[in-house]
Amino acid sequence: MSSASAAGVTVFLTGLSGAGKSTIADALVARLEADGRPVTVLDGDVVRTHLSSELDFSRAHRDLNIRRIGFVAGEVVKHGGTVVVAAIAPYEAAREEARELVERHGRFLLVHLSTPLEVCEGRDVKGLYAKARAGEIPGFTGIDDPYEAPARPDLVLDTSVTPLAESVARIRAAIDAAAAGAPGAVA
Repeated sequence: MSSASAAGVTVFLTGLSGAGKSTIADALVARLEADGRPVTVLDGDVVRTHLSSELDFSRAHRDLNIRRIGFVAGEVVKHGGTVVVAAIAPYEAAREEARELVERHGRFLLVHLSTPLEVCEGRDVKGLYAKARAGEIPGFTGIDDPYEAPARPDLVLDTSVTPLAESVARIRAAIDAAAAGAPGAVA
């Protein structure tokens, strides 16, 4: 096991729908795997399908979903694994709870994709903003439900001005820096 992978780490990508979470997660995972580092991916949409399918989008259920993601990430990190999470995770308290669940076992890097709402709406890959604006999706984050910007992100990236390759490189540098300072990590 190399020094960079000696301690487990979770990279938690948070931001509005369309901010670039899945795009960055895919590119980051490809880079990490190319370097021989196996990665567990916890994508918000996939987790909702397979782990939290009974949950709705109320605040309580959104928080529970993020708590579940934090628990699973913590279990992987406990065994030295690397996790990439891509989830809107709109509420600060839930993100901090996920941080606590992971940090019991390893490192947690919160990456806020601060891409502006108008850019995310312009991308609207899934057509969700249009439906939310038309009143078809009530409680949509950024439209009629808040997104609480992280109070203490480890990294902030605006994908409307930071190219994908640079975003991935900056996250990778943060992972390496976290591993270098991780308890039990070999220098």
